[in-house]
Amino acid sequence: MFTSAQDYVDLFRIGHGETFNNNFEGTNSGTSIRSFEVGLTLPVVLNNNNALITGADFSVNNLQLFPEAERTSLYSTNIKLGLASTYSSTWSSTIILLPKIASDYNDISGDDFYLGGFALLKLQKKENLIYRFGVYGSQEAFGFFTTPIIGWYYLSPNKKFEMDMSLPISADLSYALGKTTIGMDYFGIGRSFNLKKENQPDTYVDLSSLEFAAYWQFNFLDKSVLLRTKLGYSSNNYEVYADGETIDLGLSAFSFGDDRTQLNPELNGGFFAKIEAIYRFNLPTKENKTPENQ
Repeated sequence: MFTSAQDYVDLFRIGHGETFNNNFEGTNSGTSIRSFEVGLTLPVVLNNNNALITGADFSVNNLQLFPEAERTSLYSTNIKLGLASTYSSTWSSTIILLPKIASDYNDISGDDFYLGGFALLKLQKKENLIYRFGVYGSQEAFGFFTTPIIGWYYLSPNKKFEMDMSLPISADLSYALGKTTIGMDYFGIGRSFNLKKENQPDTYVDLSSLEFAAYWQFNFLDKSVLLRTKLGYSSNNYEVYADGETIDLGLSAFSFGDDRTQLNPELNGGFFAKIEAIYRFNLPTKENKTPENQ
């Protein structure tokens, strides 16, 4: 089932970043935003055509949500459970459920639990080119959010230039220079976090963030261990709303039926720096496959 242009799986990823400064509109105040993410993916091969996908992701963002306020930590923990299937030499699919708990973790309850997931249909057009078509959806504190996914994976014949696109959620372009790789990436998606503070009304954070970055990557152990240093710009808009104020539908970058009242000032974007480490499992290639692992 691994006869595709993308001949690797990222099993483990960890990253830490910080914006230099994000200003609150209409004020002289601002805040830095510190982030930490760690993710684990464990595929389990069931047979020649199916693999069970398991894993988990954890992230925390720490910032001031209001001018001159104390810093707040926003946590998200999700489980990955799904199935990757191959139907023929050209068609395959991946379906993943993503249940998560997202809040400040002060008083975790069922209100902090959300269910999401995505489905992808993949077409192997050429040995080095795969097209993707799918959809992502998640129930959030502000309502239901969904977006179509259209993308492709391309690897140049000399295996130096790589494109990994899943628009409008993510994009990654890179060029290998032996022991190092240079690249650019993008990530953007809507998320939410419940807030429960003592003696205060319940609220939630609606996070819409678009991150653009250039990176320099160091490749170790035959490109199994990757270390990245990144510099980029993030919109980082953390909007606070009263609990129960929702929209009718979030569709990609659009919100329908949104008459909510934002409680905090708009937060402007800012430049950020980030360090990432990735453990990548390189799949058997056609040259070294055996009948057992084909």
